[in-house]
Amino acid sequence: MQRPLAGLTRRNLVRELVAGVTLIAIAIPLNIGYAQIAGLPATAGLYALIVPTVVYALTVSSRQLIASPDAAAAALVASSIGGLAVAGSDDYATLALAQAVLCGIMFLLLAVFKLGFLANFLSKPILVGFVGGLALDILVSQIAKMLGVKIDSGGEFVDKVAGLVTGLGTTNLISLAISVLSVVVLLAGKRFLPAVPWALVVLVVATVVVVLASLDDAGVSVLGEVPAGPPALTWPVIDWTTWLMLIPSAIALTLVTTAEGLLVSRSYGEKRGYPTNPNRDLFAFGLGNLAAGASGSFAVGSSTSRTAAMDQAGSRTQLPSLVLAVGTLLLLLFGTALLADIPSPAIGAIVGVAILPLLGIRDFIGLWKADRFEFVVGAVCFLVTLFIGSIPGIVVAFVLALVNLAKRAANPAIDVLASSGEPSDSLLDEAPKGQVTASGVVVVRLAAPLFFANGSVFSDAVKRAVERARAAGNGPVRHLVVDMEAVTDVDVTGAESFEALLVWLERERIDLSFSRVRPDAKARLDHLGLLGDRASYETNRAALAALAGETVHDTTEHGGA
Repeated sequence: MQRPLAGLTRRNLVRELVAGVTLIAIAIPLNIGYAQIAGLPATAGLYALIVPTVVYALTVSSRQLIASPDAAAAALVASSIGGLAVAGSDDYATLALAQAVLCGIMFLLLAVFKLGFLANFLSKPILVGFVGGLALDILVSQIAKMLGVKIDSGGEFVDKVAGLVTGLGTTNLISLAISVLSVVVLLAGKRFLPAVPWALVVLVVATVVVVLASLDDAGVSVLGEVPAGPPALTWPVIDWTTWLMLIPSAIALTLVTTAEGLLVSRSYGEKRGYPTNPNRDLFAFGLGNLAAGASGSFAVGSSTSRTAAMDQAGSRTQLPSLVLAVGTLLLLLFGTALLADIPSPAIGAIVGVAILPLLGIRDFIGLWKADRFEFVVGAVCFLVTLFIGSIPGIVVAFVLALVNLAKRAANPAIDVLASSGEPSDSLLDEAPKGQVTASGVVVVRLAAPLFFANGSVFSDAVKRAVERARAAGNGPVRHLVVDMEAVTDVDVTGAESFEALLVWLERERIDLSFSRVRPDAKARLDHLGLLGDRASYETNRAALAALAGETVHDTTEHGGA
């Protein structure tokens, strides 16, 4: 088992400590903003940087992946809990803790039963659409904060937009000025001096200006008093029906974090040449979320942006996460007075700029160019998440994933081995192309398992191949050889379709043989009653003799419409 803080040596100790200071500058302002997005006090975001971060850093296999609440998770927390309790209330905070606990349990179950593959159903189009919908919903709230316009941040997207539009007349010009300058500094700084923690610079400068000019008296909203002290151990106490109501949102949070977290973990491991263990990473996420639920925070996921920032800073260990935890604890013990006058427009600008990439504009353009169907999948997830809600969004995402899977499975590659004529363009093309070998043998290869989605497609493709061979004028077709090398499994529905094909072949007086049958597939065929007098395990001698003296063309066909 990999030791904690793997990769840390005396040679890179100083570099890792400096990266930790940089991480403090990045994480603290962002987590304050994410806590507000989630409808929780600033301390909830800061608490996430202490106990959950330490627990995660000491148990994860990835040397670089940073665990923390992020914008998408915060929005999902707000949208799922907002209908159960009033944002900012004690009940609301308790539900957030319970949700984190459920996420922790689910992560642990995924790790123990090695079910992380379930997150593979969240393909790139689905993730782009789902996260993009959450990001746009967040952005509306942050724009309102930047303008000094009060809206119901826990409401539906349409209500937020309506509130923002109708409230434009109440825009605070000083808040607008702070926001515009903050955005300019953040974007320009990222463009020309990306190593500088511009979010911290913006917060410090904006806070100093607000204090010196007493801008809070002019209507500029500020963060307000932040309770001092370390996080206290706690545990959510709610009735079992409420626990059940939180399960769907916990599933959504878990799956999104699993998909993104494991992908980022693996990519950085491959990039920097160290091993990662997906199940151990899931286990670490589970412990981290349990720690979040027991220390006054909310659901913890992976932070792609902070991981990238630490990679650019040269960090290759989890030491920066521990430095972040110590720095945040010191801030809570001795420096909370410094947080009280942070202007809300500056926080809105920081969060707004941070989530812009999550809108996925470039990704949608890429999907449009690469695959229109996958673009539609992403767009539907985006619209459902935005206008109906995050939970329906994740449900639709899984349905679309299954539709996409079924669509591709229903169009398997079907190879027709031909010895005369030109290779056919498609089995769906009605023009005869000469798909028969010498001595009336047709050889067909299905490059997929035979199951409910493609059973009838394969049968129809075989019939068309036989009919074309007859139409080509090469004589009667007497033998059909099915190459089983790529067939790894057969289900009941696929077997029924094949049974019907066997009846048709008997009626047409065509012998059936199997070639290169896998042992497990052979056992499955025998169990389903597809072997016996009507078919042999290996290509019969007549078929082999016919193939021996002929040149065979390998043509990949696709069945299905």
